This record gives sequence, C-alpha cells and structure tokens, in this order.
Amino acid sequence: MSEPLRLMAVHAHPDDESSKGAATMARYVADGVEVLVVTCTGGERGDILNPAMDRPEVKADIGKVREEEMARAREILGVRQTWLGFVDSGFPEGDPLPPLPEGCFALEPLDVATEPLVRAVREFRPHVMLTYDEKGGYPHPDHVKTHEVSVEAFEAAGDPDRYPGTGEPWQPLKLYYHMTFTKDRLVALDSAMRKAGIESPYGDWLKNMEGRPQPWGVTTRVQCADYFETRDQALLAHATQIDPNGFWFACPLDLQREAWPTEDYHLARSLVDTELPEDDLFAGIREKVAL
Repeated sequence: MSEPLRLMAVHAHPDDESSKGAATMARYVADGVEVLVVTCTGGERGDILNPAMDRPEVKADIGKVREEEMARAREILGVRQTWLGFVDSGFPEGDPLPPLPEGCFALEPLDVATEPLVRAVREFRPHVMLTYDEKGGYPHPDHVKTHEVSVEAFEAAGDPDRYPGTGEPWQPLKLYYHMTFTKDRLVALDSAMRKAGIESPYGDWLKNMEGRPQPWGVTTRVQCADYFETRDQALLAHATQIDPNGFWFACPLDLQREAWPTEDYHLARSLVDTELPEDDLFAGIREKVAL
C-alpha cells in the first residue's frame, strides 16, 4: 500500500514557522507532501515588533491576536497546524537575568512537555521532523525547550514502553535542525545587495558572528526559491511580529533567488541510508514510501 510522505515542523511560537523553513514547507505541500506545524506555545509574552500594531487593544489580547495570525499564515502555506498548549516563557533580559515566570513552557519537566508532542507524532506519523539545534537557533528559552522535546519525542515515539496512552508507536525516520541564518548565506545576501547598490542590513550581524564557530554544518539544501514569495506572505500574516519595513524584506526577492535559492538544514538523526550532501529532506525515504 502506498502512502503520502509526511513532514512535521516543531516550532516554539506562532511566526517561527514562517521565518524558518516556510518556503521548504510550501514546496513540499505543492509536491503532495502532508505537512503539519506543531506550535509549542501561544506566544503570549511576545513583544509587538511592528510599530503599526503597537496598539492598546492588541496588547490587551495578544494571545488571541497571535492565534488569528497563525490561522492566516497556515492557510497561506497550505499546512496543517496544531498547538501543544504551553505558555510562552518570554525572553528574559537584564544582568542578572530575571527568573522565568512560573508555569511557562521552559520550566515544564521534560516528560510533561514532551507527552503532547509524542501524541502528535503518533497521530500524524511523520517520516521527517524539523526542529532547532541545542541552542535553539538563538538562546530563547522556548526555542531551547523546543529542541529538547523534539529530540525526546523523536527518540521515544517509536517505543511502545514510553509515554503510554498517547497512541500507537510511530518512529520518524529523519530529524533535521534548521540552519536559517548561516554565515555563508548572510555573506551571499550581503554581497548581492552591495553589488546592486542596495544598503545591506547584514553588516553588523556578520561582525557579531566573527569568531563564533557554527556548531553544525549544513548537510541538506532544499531548492525552494519559487516559494520565497509565499514565505514572505506568511511572515506578513504575523503582523504583530513582522515589520513590513524591517530587515526581513530588505533584500529583493530576485537577488535572494539568485544569491541563495535554498533553505538549509543539518541532518541530526537518520534511520535510513542517505548520501550527504542532500537536496531533499526525504532522501533515503522515498525509496521506502511510494507516493
């Protein structure tokens, strides 16, 4: 019996799915792959990053607003989406850092935070999972926690003795980390903009990256330039988080497509044979699952 390929992307907050791997998901949706976004928290403690949305009525019900934004984004991307139901931890700032708020996602015990994700894995039965590296991509406590629960769920979902009562066991075959803001990509975009005579927003970013080794190498580059516009539309759906005049849209799409037409990943776990580098998240899986 043939079955469709299935991809699960696990993210910390609404908007993360649109800023990391969105064009990849849109490409696979167009190819007939079933895609599910799992959002761990509601983003209730997120700041309003778009001045046009910095209004009292938005602040008063930010959780509801972000839920509505997520609904628009998932429609644009053509994906399914589910919430794990945990509370945003916020991003602590200051010296010394303040404690995280009681009851937030980052403070949940690992088994408590992982159980609903194992349930989602066993229900959706993904062949491939996407998540963040052990530093969360950046050190937001919810992103780090998302990494932890994703790895735990990948390892546990196929074991019938773990997380009983969450459905029939299912073992995903590959786990990837997003490699969205690599130095090589930022250098390429920065260079393309400067050659075109366009002011680049990446200079200071690249300076801050100097002397900081990237912990993971890129193993997999997914060609998805045709879906960059879809990605941007999904980003703009998260109006509280994305300033349309901000750095996300500083580099014109034609330059992006020419300078860096892929979204990039690190293969962290694989239970199938595959040759690196890859250009397909389902490399080694397509041979086992007939579309």
